[in-house]
Amino acid sequence: MCGFLGLLTATSNAKDFEPLMSSALSCMRHRGPDDSGTWLDEDAIFGFARLSIIDIAHSHQPLLWGPEENPERYLLTFNGEIYNYVELREELASAGLPFHTTGDSETIVAGYHRWGAKVVEHLRGMFAFAIWDTEKRELFIARDRFGIKPLYIATTPAGTMVSSEKKSILAAAKELGLDSSLDYRAIEHYVDLQYVPEPESLHTGIRRLESGCYATVRPGEAPVSYRYFAPEFRTTPVPADEEQKLFDAIADALRDSVEKHMRADVTVGSFLSGGIDSTAIAALAKQSNPNLLTFTTGFEREGYSEVDVAAESAEAIGAEHIVKVVSPEEYAEAVPAIMWYLDDPVADPSLVPLYFVAREARKHVKVVLSGEGADELFGGYTIYKEPLSLAPFEKIPDGLRRGLGRLSHILPEGMKGKSLLERGSMSMEERYYGNARSFNFEQMSRVIPWAKKEWDHRDVTAPLYAQSTHMDPVARMQHLDLFTWMRGDILVKADKITMANSLELRVPFLDKEVFAVAESIPYQLKISHGTTKYALRRAMEQIVPPHVLHRRKLGFPVPMRHWLAGDELYGWAQDTIRESQTEDIFNKDAVLEMLKEHRDGVSDHSRRLWTVLAFMIWHGIFVEERITPAIEERDYPVNI
Repeated sequence: MCGFLGLLTATSNAKDFEPLMSSALSCMRHRGPDDSGTWLDEDAIFGFARLSIIDIAHSHQPLLWGPEENPERYLLTFNGEIYNYVELREELASAGLPFHTTGDSETIVAGYHRWGAKVVEHLRGMFAFAIWDTEKRELFIARDRFGIKPLYIATTPAGTMVSSEKKSILAAAKELGLDSSLDYRAIEHYVDLQYVPEPESLHTGIRRLESGCYATVRPGEAPVSYRYFAPEFRTTPVPADEEQKLFDAIADALRDSVEKHMRADVTVGSFLSGGIDSTAIAALAKQSNPNLLTFTTGFEREGYSEVDVAAESAEAIGAEHIVKVVSPEEYAEAVPAIMWYLDDPVADPSLVPLYFVAREARKHVKVVLSGEGADELFGGYTIYKEPLSLAPFEKIPDGLRRGLGRLSHILPEGMKGKSLLERGSMSMEERYYGNARSFNFEQMSRVIPWAKKEWDHRDVTAPLYAQSTHMDPVARMQHLDLFTWMRGDILVKADKITMANSLELRVPFLDKEVFAVAESIPYQLKISHGTTKYALRRAMEQIVPPHVLHRRKLGFPVPMRHWLAGDELYGWAQDTIRESQTEDIFNKDAVLEMLKEHRDGVSDHSRRLWTVLAFMIWHGIFVEERITPAIEERDYPVNI
């Protein structure tokens, strides 16, 4: 787990950029405090910051590797972990390829030499990497299937820059001639969805290589990208007498994934909330590590803490448990630093408790496991039940359905059945946009008057729906969330916030072998018996404590609605809005009125307010340069 950057120059003058790249690399020291290094030739320069996890004494990067006839042909920089590196090493060594370390990095570059771009299909893990071929003078970059690890790209007059952190590219923007103006289309997408969807960023000249993609770049040319992974969710019904085989296959795949995710030369712990996902991972991890440490966070306010349930789960599986309780004051003070670490804002209040529990965990371990991805793979969101509840509307002629929709608009707010009629009158493509939409267009127009109706979530969702016409309704929603909410929110915060604390987070659910089983589950075994993730719950019956098995998902819930309406955060929010220099983006009077309506109980605007507040703080850091986040320089031991 590390951070890297590279510049492929347009004019064969890489040495001229050596001081600039050194400065840009310093922006990501938190990703790799253990070691750093640079390498260059006439066309390319690469920098690396290392968090040592496997083969601590060796496997330094940038890593030179090649076959016997040219042992320094390739230059690799790599962020992530390859969990099947032991098996890949044996396969590649048997083919005569040399290895000089015991780490996982060499397996990537050796695999690239043998298989070319198809190496990505052999890798089981999380990764973003760059391989510079000094013979072909070509750069190969790739990201893992789900987008667990980030990779930013900027093509400038000086050349193409790639990086694990956008802020490193911004640090070099002026010297590279980069267009660092704000992308207003991306801003509207953010306000609409709470995150910036891939491949966008909030800066016009910086984009992201999408999850499940690789790209090639030659000096002086633009990157050319290719998609190598697309989920299918091709499912068929499972006979009742075959269901147990499926449940067993899920348990076996997840057990194997956790076992491989435990591979490390440092201590591995586990995050633990009160739900089945993290509890399943922790319980399986305990089988590999009898001294497992688990970590959770919560708040003092009743009803907004998973602490008690998580502690009960830890006791049930026999793990030592550590808790961090976050106060409203700590919460507000941490937000500027968190926005700096994020690179682009994500309006998810759970980022903050995650930051504190990661900071606490890093005092004890260097790696943690977590339960991200289970909902998207196994059908865990309550909204996935909607296609079943709305199925009767599918039998109604379109004209009548539209009439019911018009009727719903004139019914009083809060009237029973209003929402059902409204949603039942729409197609899935119209009504479902993922888990994160903050504003409808009318609400958005109130706070950003320049909003364009054609710039909305359909920019993001329409192509994804076009890819999923062959899938069942629940699978279509899962497919959408894999490419939107999961990689735009869930995995961004998982990577950025743990790496802010020099902590590696691993996600065993998002494993190619686990996905191969999950992809085959029919929707009747996802949403069934009045619950979500039915097949996963059945698979975990002998693994997860009974008090968690059928408990609804909460994660790290945040009392944002209460805090913004009360003394805890109302004044802080008011000051943030007034001091922000975002008049060209937001109608600040409208935002202040929204805050007042929230305090007075007129409407719950907490989600919308947090979306705006997060952006304003981000803008104060990266655009106005008015806010200086308190970034701690923390030194951790290499081995824990």
